[in-house]
Amino acid sequence: MGRWLGLAALILCAAGSASAQSNDNYTLFESGPVRPLALSPDHTLLFACNIPDARLEIFSVSAAGLAHVGSVPVGLEPVAVAARSNAEVWVVNQLSDSISIVDVATRRVTRTLLVGDEPRDIVFAGTSKNRAFITAAHRGQNRPGDPQLLSGGVGRSDVWVFDAASLGAALGGTPLTILNLFGDTPRALAVTPNGATVYAAVFHSGDQTTILPAGLLPNVDTGDPNDPSDPKGALPEPAPVGGTLPRPSAGVMLKWQSGTTWVDTNGATHMGNVQFLLPDHDVFAIDANASTPAQTSVFDHVGTILFNMVVNPVSGVVYVSNTDANNMDRFEGFGPVNLRGELHKARISILSGTSTVSTRHLNTQIDYGPAVAPLAVNQASLGIPTDMAITSNGGTLYVAAFGSQEIGVVDTAALALPPGAPGAFAPNAADHIPLSAGGPGGVVLDESRNRLYVYTRFDDGISVVDPTAKLELDHRTVHSPEIAAITQGRRFFYDTHLTSSNGEASCAVCHVFGDFDSLAWDLGSPSPDGAVLLNNNPFVKIGAGSTGPAIVGPVVNITGIPSNVDFHPLKGPMTTQTLRGMEHGGPMHWRGDRSGGGFSDRGSSFDGDPNALDENQGFLKFNVAFVGLLGRASQLTNADMQAFADFILKVQIPPNPVRNFDETLTASQAAGAAFYAGQLSDTLKNCNGCHTLDQSKGFFGTGGLSTFEGLPQHFKVPHLRNAYQKVGMYGLLPLDPNFPARAHGSPTTEQVRGFGYLNDGSIDTVVSFLTGQVFQFPSDPSDEPNNPGSVMRTNVANFIMAFPSDLAPIVGQQVTLTSTNAGDSAVTGRLTLLLTRALTPYVDVDRSPNNECDLVVKGKIGGVPRGWWLSATNTFTPDKSTDPALSDAGLRALANVPGQELTYTCVPPGSGPRLGIDRGGVGDSSQPDGILDAEQCGDVTADGIASGADVAAERALLASLSTPAAPGKCNVAGPAGNGAGTCTILDVTVLRRALANLTPGLSAGCI
Repeated sequence: MGRWLGLAALILCAAGSASAQSNDNYTLFESGPVRPLALSPDHTLLFACNIPDARLEIFSVSAAGLAHVGSVPVGLEPVAVAARSNAEVWVVNQLSDSISIVDVATRRVTRTLLVGDEPRDIVFAGTSKNRAFITAAHRGQNRPGDPQLLSGGVGRSDVWVFDAASLGAALGGTPLTILNLFGDTPRALAVTPNGATVYAAVFHSGDQTTILPAGLLPNVDTGDPNDPSDPKGALPEPAPVGGTLPRPSAGVMLKWQSGTTWVDTNGATHMGNVQFLLPDHDVFAIDANASTPAQTSVFDHVGTILFNMVVNPVSGVVYVSNTDANNMDRFEGFGPVNLRGELHKARISILSGTSTVSTRHLNTQIDYGPAVAPLAVNQASLGIPTDMAITSNGGTLYVAAFGSQEIGVVDTAALALPPGAPGAFAPNAADHIPLSAGGPGGVVLDESRNRLYVYTRFDDGISVVDPTAKLELDHRTVHSPEIAAITQGRRFFYDTHLTSSNGEASCAVCHVFGDFDSLAWDLGSPSPDGAVLLNNNPFVKIGAGSTGPAIVGPVVNITGIPSNVDFHPLKGPMTTQTLRGMEHGGPMHWRGDRSGGGFSDRGSSFDGDPNALDENQGFLKFNVAFVGLLGRASQLTNADMQAFADFILKVQIPPNPVRNFDETLTASQAAGAAFYAGQLSDTLKNCNGCHTLDQSKGFFGTGGLSTFEGLPQHFKVPHLRNAYQKVGMYGLLPLDPNFPARAHGSPTTEQVRGFGYLNDGSIDTVVSFLTGQVFQFPSDPSDEPNNPGSVMRTNVANFIMAFPSDLAPIVGQQVTLTSTNAGDSAVTGRLTLLLTRALTPYVDVDRSPNNECDLVVKGKIGGVPRGWWLSATNTFTPDKSTDPALSDAGLRALANVPGQELTYTCVPPGSGPRLGIDRGGVGDSSQPDGILDAEQCGDVTADGIASGADVAAERALLASLSTPAAPGKCNVAGPAGNGAGTCTILDVTVLRRALANLTPGLSAGCI
């Protein structure tokens, strides 16, 4: 025992040397579950996506409930699963940009398909249900062709279609087609019972709103509601705010009405200023049986954020769970006009025919007028409706409300009636099924047993529910690497019952799964709540010759004119920012007005408060939003707000899906990178002088400092890691005096987004942004008249699309080596790529020193689950102490045997030992437990983890009823080296107590 435990300790020490922090074995991406549960067609097995642990969990289903029978390593962030048959299931891995095909009988991955960026859902359709449809963003290194990131009029949603019976010999499979849909980022799929029609939904579908910048308003708003010179069409006036700081000029939100007509919140029409149309295509119907599947119709105005869909098996109508944004309304606080609690409304939309859409608000009991809603209103609400299940007669719809700790039960006949009609759907808390854990993100119906199975994301658990009695019968958690700070803090982000008085609002309704909603909001605070706040943030140094960030001296802008930098409570519309990757970013919000800095008088000079760069202190100042914006009766306690901060500051931004896997740049990107760090571009600085790129400090476009840019307000320098997500507006407002050189777009050209770049989203592309008068570009050959420097602007824009990020682009990528593809040059080339990147140093402030990724390998050898981790010695360390480390060639040779497929995955640095060789066992599963996976005591089922299924298998072994796969692991209470013959009831008892986190612990005495 001492020898192999010593080796395990050595391995863990080696892992620690590559990672300075104890929690680096797990990286939180907070991917949203899409279709995390599926039943086998014969309803004998339940398949569950284990999102944080990168596994597919398999449970046997019987009248007695669920029993865990297997765990299969798949890709990173598995968010959806679908059963092609009783023998085969497909898993969608959002971060790995892949599909894992799992053989059910042998519990192994037989092939990995490579698809576009962030795939989210899968269904099988067609006459024989052999066609696989998969949603993915219109980008990603695995996608063939140009992603058209600088081209207008291009859909940003793809649907990949594979013939499941003939995948082709190519490395990642050969799709029948890749459909491009005219929407911004896809998510859910649904299929009719006969398999003939597939429905694909856009995730961030928008709501036909955009921004009219202040410079294009008919006149400048004076801020005086009694000023007769203020024209109708300027920003509608709130009550005046105290203080001497002038109200800044700001844009106004517009909503598309028809043709080229846009309307503002004051009812005034605007024509000719917006150079594009915004059609709001939301759900697309696809002919699944066509020789080449193709779009046949489209449904508009379904909702703003579309989560999931299900087809009524009798009527054929489609139900779409969604939220609908209210961003044409404005203001936090308690004034006569406000948004408190009325942000995104939870809805079900009903699609029928080829284009008919009927919308149903799930929470019509809410009166948004009162400052605090009664408790009964809160209890009747369903928040963030995600997954759904429907009965075979089409009569009852079960809604998994991610923001509520419950399942909603909806009568579809009542839902079909117009609101207010006799018998129409009305919210009722008695129609909800309470759950013991929050975040229900998946639900499937086992009608023959009268059971619902529900996936709860807050704790990574599975609930068994009796839908008739509306009773949770059982709840169990799956193995998870998430630490307590994550599981305890998550609810403050999502829980609509907890964080709002009306039960519908939470931070997550706009920051969808930690990201954004692709919209702009005017969240100013007029009287009586608004107050001018001191801006005590450090600013970028603007002295002549300065090229790096530093603290500013006297308060002047770049023209030398004194400038008031403080925060006016009326700030105008600004786009929702992502909450991913906030650590090391300094103050928060576009202006940096959520800052850790103090509010004392700064005196005659402005040095800033270094505490302003403290992200934790900055985030804690969001507590006021729970009352002023979400409508909660009171702020969170200090302890709860700190728990929220501890959670959200761990959420990581994904690797860049545009940058080459090997970190090389295209010629255009390289030229842009050189200009970015070289020539002066902003009067006194180069691009890097403000948008600091310094990976050693965690700076990816910002060091947290603010800038003077001659604008009506001063802003924190934003990061640039997610610029690729904002593609799709195209149509710069041509009259904007700040951007005169690049007037393009047509009032009749359709686009997929209403917001682009800059704080208010008014700039359509990065190229357009770089035409601003403040920028200087050299003359170069140009295909744009009167626009010198356009080639270099394009180069810089291409570099911004491929901007470096916290994690290298190789993280998540996979390949499966089999006995039939080992000689394929594309496969061997991919393996070489993964190996090379895993041994290439990567600068990361949180994981230092480290390489670009940790390479792990998983598969079954001789029918037994095995794993390896590529160590710093360039050898593969096994998950069994008595086995030698293997060379690259030695490991590949194992896959030459049929049935011994090996899947190689580049995982985040520091997580290799956990994901490869020491998953952890009972007790604190967030950390490796020092017992290698192949020697996991108590794991007699050999599925990689000790669980309740092992207790049952041990009992069967003792009763001579059956022999489990690894009987030698039964001995958890005796000395090391004893075999199955020493298995006693004492071992069963000790294992059960260990699983319950009770003493005594396991002795690690198995062989």
